[in-house]
Amino acid sequence: MDSLRPQDPLLPGQPSDGDPQDDASAAAEPAAPQAAAEPAAPQAAAEPAAPQAEAPPQALDAEAEAVTHAVPPDDSPAAEPAAPQAEAPPQALDAEAEAVTHAVPPDDSPAAEPAAPQAEASPQALDAEAEAVTHAVPPDDSPAAEPAASRAESPPQALDAEAATEDVPSSGSPDAELPRPWLKHYPKEIPASLDYPDQSIVQFLLDAVNRYPNHIALHFMGKTMTYRELHADAVRLAAGLLSLGIARGDRVAVMLPNCPQAVVSYYGVLLAGAIVVQTNPLYVERELELQLADSGAVAIITVDLLYARLANVRGERPESGPLPQLRHAVVTSIKDGLPFPKNMLYPLKQRKEGFRADIPYGSSGVVAYKRLLAGAKPESAALPRAASGSDLAALQYTGGTTGTPKGVMLTHRNLTANTMQTSAWCYKARDGKEKFLAALPLFHVFGLTVLMNMSVSRAGTLVLLPRFETATVLRTINKQHPTIFPGAPTMYVALINHKDAASNDLSSINVCISGSAALPLEVQERFEAMTGGRLIEGYGLTEASPVTHANPIWGKRKIGTIGLPFPDTDAAVIDPATGRHLPVGELGELAIRGPQVMKGYWNKPVETDLVLKGGWLRTGDLATMDEDGFFTIMDRIKDVIIAGGFNIYPREVEEVLFEHPAVREAAVLGVKDAYRGETVKAYIVLKEGWQVSPSQLDRWCRERIAAYKVPHHYAFRETLPKTMVGKVLRRKLQEEEEAAAGGDAPGKT
Repeated sequence: MDSLRPQDPLLPGQPSDGDPQDDASAAAEPAAPQAAAEPAAPQAAAEPAAPQAEAPPQALDAEAEAVTHAVPPDDSPAAEPAAPQAEAPPQALDAEAEAVTHAVPPDDSPAAEPAAPQAEASPQALDAEAEAVTHAVPPDDSPAAEPAASRAESPPQALDAEAATEDVPSSGSPDAELPRPWLKHYPKEIPASLDYPDQSIVQFLLDAVNRYPNHIALHFMGKTMTYRELHADAVRLAAGLLSLGIARGDRVAVMLPNCPQAVVSYYGVLLAGAIVVQTNPLYVERELELQLADSGAVAIITVDLLYARLANVRGERPESGPLPQLRHAVVTSIKDGLPFPKNMLYPLKQRKEGFRADIPYGSSGVVAYKRLLAGAKPESAALPRAASGSDLAALQYTGGTTGTPKGVMLTHRNLTANTMQTSAWCYKARDGKEKFLAALPLFHVFGLTVLMNMSVSRAGTLVLLPRFETATVLRTINKQHPTIFPGAPTMYVALINHKDAASNDLSSINVCISGSAALPLEVQERFEAMTGGRLIEGYGLTEASPVTHANPIWGKRKIGTIGLPFPDTDAAVIDPATGRHLPVGELGELAIRGPQVMKGYWNKPVETDLVLKGGWLRTGDLATMDEDGFFTIMDRIKDVIIAGGFNIYPREVEEVLFEHPAVREAAVLGVKDAYRGETVKAYIVLKEGWQVSPSQLDRWCRERIAAYKVPHHYAFRETLPKTMVGKVLRRKLQEEEEAAAGGDAPGKT
């Protein structure tokens, strides 16, 4: 199961000279939905400073160099933070990825493996045109209004899993007798319950283009796109996909880094009535093939830099290869989203580095993204009517931190609800005023909801960064003045420790929501002092769209906790064996229910039944709830170490180690021990310039925790393996231990 924390938590080229993308003529832009009178501005707030001027010509070559590595790198702090004093060098993935992608590391990609451990003793009011094209939800008095889609319209493959989850509530309406002590600690501005419309998640885009058509929706390396332009491109893409034969309910994979095409593709696929399958750009061929096969994707939208990998998966004869259902590949280039002259320098830089795309446009179902949009005729396209809330919107695959990734079925209602819940939590956010810094990958469920969906629902500006690079993030904040910055603890650690942090103006940051791992108090305090904003810890999991808990942003917080359940979200601590609800303060499994909880796992009814019980989602996380309704995560049930009959929770030991001034990161694992059954091993990443011995760490721990919890072994490393949003991959560490022990280690699965 994939969580913000502590699971996968909440809470990771240049076409040939004849490239048809370059000579495609522009299509007439479809009319935007009729603009409604813009509402009066909310209570006056200081506008952020205007962006600074673009870099002078002499800096363009350097900028182009940065652009050429637009896909997030595996050394990104979202996956692994840069050292405080210097940016970490890119890790070699494979020959193609080194020169081409530098994408966020996949959860189990060997390309993103960390360096081997050192010796133990050493150290993401429509007008006619829009009504005909987008088929938005019609007004109640419209005679043409169609009934909501029935479940029978869902893909046949999903029916078993959907049937298994009929008892999952679609809205709040929790049990009256369930104690909810958290409600009394809600700020008065946050309601206990919300009214969730039966709509497509695309409705947020339609609302934004009606209210703020000329407001900047996307900013990417100096190029901007308004809501009118975003909507127009999404409609063109939807029409283009329909012209390829994409049908309602088909799955379409989107394998793109953070770039304008990723946002256009998300809405374009949904407008076409299809289901989005978000795909990690750094998946190796085996992982990519498994996800495309499992989802039954009939098309994929990707970038030229990754085409060779896709071609290898499809084989020389795609129609008879391992993925015969994958009929189409829509290929774009990062340069398509860049402003002049960066879009000219980008391919030159790629050629200089030896990359030349060899893409068979016009054959094997391969089509250029720009040509597909340019040739689309949205004014005559019969787009499907808008989806209803119960229709599937996305298959979001879990991170695979504890096993094989599973396709989580998220409906339009799930995503709409979680977007509204998150937005309600950020109640001081101003429609049409906020800038969201998108350093988290949008293909990850955290970035999907807390960045893309929430930004569009608030008609905000999404400042897109294709990868997390500490110095670049600092410069972007200083120049673009974003106000909301969701991230992972590793990101905030990297920023506060960077040598240039003090020389950049970070005061525009008002809200940061941290997920994926525990947020250390020191990091929270230093980041808030540096920005003047609020940094709060939250929790969630892919199966819940993903956010379920967070500390109040402007209200009572409890450091070390994941905060309070969201509106309409019930949470309980239960006995893992019996399902009995446990009293306040007792340790048990965290269970959740609410409108954001998934329908189930794609084509996996048995696995669905294991985690959805009577409408409750069993998270697999050990937690406690205090008398105020604040929840604390202790650990994953599967990660508990049993040593000599004692239960040891890795997070407790990790937090003690993290408090040591020399320790930057720590991960704790149970390893085989002849006497105790298991014993504790700690993996340590030191701060730059620091040294510490195992004996010194041993003394530190013995002064703070019981002797049986103290690590017996220490391994000093340069990095720890992580998911794309900074969750430590314990499975990788377990695999290393098994390999070192000749496959005899007892690693948990």
